[in-house]
Amino acid sequence: MKHDQASFASSTPVGGNRLAKAESALEQFLFGSRWLMAPFYVMMVVALGVLLIKFSQELWHIVSHVATMTEADAILGVLSLIDISLAGNLLLMVLFSGYENFVSKMNVRDHEDRPGWMGKVDFSGMKLKLIASIVAISGINLLKNFMALDPSVMTPGKEKELMWMVILHMAFIISGVLLAYMDKLIAVTHSIDNSHDHRNDLVGG
Repeated sequence: MKHDQASFASSTPVGGNRLAKAESALEQFLFGSRWLMAPFYVMMVVALGVLLIKFSQELWHIVSHVATMTEADAILGVLSLIDISLAGNLLLMVLFSGYENFVSKMNVRDHEDRPGWMGKVDFSGMKLKLIASIVAISGINLLKNFMALDPSVMTPGKEKELMWMVILHMAFIISGVLLAYMDKLIAVTHSIDNSHDHRNDLVGG
């Protein structure tokens, strides 16, 4: 038996071992290249800081003019704050889920403030959450424009601008519905394939 193993080892081409090592090294290099995405997520933290500055500026503007602003102006200011908050939530979601999906798992499982969705959002779920956030941001912007609308100064250019905003908002909604429908079809197809494979295993057994 030992003689057979020695004969097999001696018959293995040296070039084959070198090729396997080169392939393994290349795969390790490609796998390690995922860390090139890490600076992107670090820069997103800087972008969150920028949003915080704009939020503070908008809040200060509201507070400093609260005595003179009308109810409509106050509502518009609050909608602006909500808009910035939604953009921050979207950025944070992309940061967390993108880092965990494409770079590395965050070792914060025992932290009491760890969001419940962390580690559970795959690429498909991230797409749906992104489009849902975009729809919400688009809706807030659309509402802001309608709240600030003054019929007495309505111009053809303003009407065209509002029309395109509504069209884009509907396009975002339709895109979200289509993405959810496609993911559902993929899940159903995957479930059917697994069921078919399981039946084949039972028949084969």
